[in-house]
Amino acid sequence: MSIYRQFWLAIVTCMLLAFGGSLIASILSARAYLESQLSTKNSDNAAALALSMSQSNPDPVMIELTVAALYDSGRYELVRFVDPEGRTIAERASGHLDLDAPEWFARWLPIRAVPGQAQISKGWQQVGTLTLVSDRRLAYGALWNNVWQTTGALALASLVGGFLGSIILGRLKAPLQAVIDQATAISERRFVTIDEPAVPELKRLALAMNTTVGRLRTVFEEEAARLEILRREANCDPLTGLTNRSHFMARLRQALDSEDAGEGTLLLIRLADLAGINRRQGRAATDDFLRHAGEAIGKCATPESQGIAARLNGSDFAIVLPAGRDARSVAHALLAALIEVGKPYVEGETIVWIGAGSFGRLTDVETLLARVDAALAAAEAGGMNAVREAVVDAGDHTPRTAEQWAQAITRAVNRKWLRLVSFPVVDAVGGLSHIECPLRLLLEEDGEWLAAGRFLPLAERLRLTPALDLAAVALGLRELTARPDLPGLAINLSASSVAEASFRQRLLNLLGAHTKEAPRLWLEVAENGALRHLATFRELSRALQAAGCRIGLEHFGHQFSQIGLLHDLGLDYLKVDASFVRGLDSNRGNAAFLEGLCGIAHGIGLQVLAEGVATRAQWLVLEELGFDGVTGPAVSASRTNGTPV
Repeated sequence: MSIYRQFWLAIVTCMLLAFGGSLIASILSARAYLESQLSTKNSDNAAALALSMSQSNPDPVMIELTVAALYDSGRYELVRFVDPEGRTIAERASGHLDLDAPEWFARWLPIRAVPGQAQISKGWQQVGTLTLVSDRRLAYGALWNNVWQTTGALALASLVGGFLGSIILGRLKAPLQAVIDQATAISERRFVTIDEPAVPELKRLALAMNTTVGRLRTVFEEEAARLEILRREANCDPLTGLTNRSHFMARLRQALDSEDAGEGTLLLIRLADLAGINRRQGRAATDDFLRHAGEAIGKCATPESQGIAARLNGSDFAIVLPAGRDARSVAHALLAALIEVGKPYVEGETIVWIGAGSFGRLTDVETLLARVDAALAAAEAGGMNAVREAVVDAGDHTPRTAEQWAQAITRAVNRKWLRLVSFPVVDAVGGLSHIECPLRLLLEEDGEWLAAGRFLPLAERLRLTPALDLAAVALGLRELTARPDLPGLAINLSASSVAEASFRQRLLNLLGAHTKEAPRLWLEVAENGALRHLATFRELSRALQAAGCRIGLEHFGHQFSQIGLLHDLGLDYLKVDASFVRGLDSNRGNAAFLEGLCGIAHGIGLQVLAEGVATRAQWLVLEELGFDGVTGPAVSASRTNGTPV
């Protein structure tokens, strides 16, 4: 029973007890008063009548007539006269009273008045004893009316008391609900603070909980800051802050090999005459030039654009641009920016060369690097600041224009040329945790099934992801219905879909129609997209949590410095990006970072899973670091070959 119902039950019980007690006390008091008045009346009337009869020399006839006259007056229930020997001389008594109240009322509350008695004498001779009992009908009527009046007055008082109680309870409800909501949020891994209520007891409770949340946040932020330093030391160039060579290569391989890999462009940048600057102006000036150049290069690959910028060695830099960005204009804008940066340091006009080359999913890394490096060499051979583009491979028959892509994607959705493929995710003991189910799409009825990375970047640009994501969720729910033994099924949601209110409502309506399957549905959004649409993602997370779904972030770790923004989302799990996993068995820095990440995530009740586990050695290291589950080629191969996990 809720605390509000208990409060109301307590108020109602108290009011009923007060009402009943007051009513009983009032009735008994009124009855006692009436009995006292009737007894006094009986005594006084008997005394007065006896005195009157004593003065008139009573005889038996007179006594008989007097008794009859008194009874006939209707004011007495009993009139009796007995002689000194106890013999009844005359008596009149009513057998049944016609009361002014219900009979049950008279039985439950009998009015018992003391009969009035007086001695009648004739001179010094005692004639007999007169006994009078007054009629109680009016007394019962008065008592009955008193009950109704008292009941009405007490009922009115109870209503007023209940109204005042509801006002008081209403004043308590808001701060109490705030405390309850805060406790609920903490249980859902959302660490929020509330305003301290005016009620002293609730104020102390809220203060204690706010203090606890504050301490958790402080510990969380301190640990996150420490881990961010570890991440940067392991994966970033200390001078420019850009990604270092080893981590860049891991991310490039991930961009080419992963399930959601799409098209993009690789830029290789080489700064001219770095050795000359060092010889002429010294180490400090060289470092200053590299920092400014790194800033210009980093601006081309901000987290919002989902690009990757890296320093490969002393004078070489690289950028990976996702599909949808005009690589040619970016390269020429970067060329102009680096020329401006280099003018104070470089003698002569040659400052930078840039090579560019596009790639698609499953492009070989070495082949791509060779092509773009050849373009860079061609730019360098020209001797002047220049951008050179690598030769584009032919043979891709996918749509070329945005309009063609929009038509193809819309046609696929309308004709249901969509399906899910599954990849296993296993837990720490090797059991199946859930399956990841990325979407596949047909452009033509007899064509090839395209991986998500081929069409989703274009769909995001064209604002077509809501239809694709809803179709994927519907397919996932259908699969869960058909396979009740399946522990869970994960669907990726696009950031642009999360940002649309209409999509969020349609998604919740779809889940509302599948309440039985919803608890086994895992919905995840890429870290970058969730942070770009944090407010709407927070709203969606809470709604999905209420629907019973599990919510997580995929490709997690590259914006770890912003982990403090996630404290109130109520997430269930994190999937660490595969670029942190590649080469983990030989990378102590990433191992320390991931171990700390597991600790801080487990501290707030989150599961931590690893993406893209390629080897058994990586798998074993992740187990030692405390990961709750893994997925990737090694997992798929083990389950396919029946290898013990």
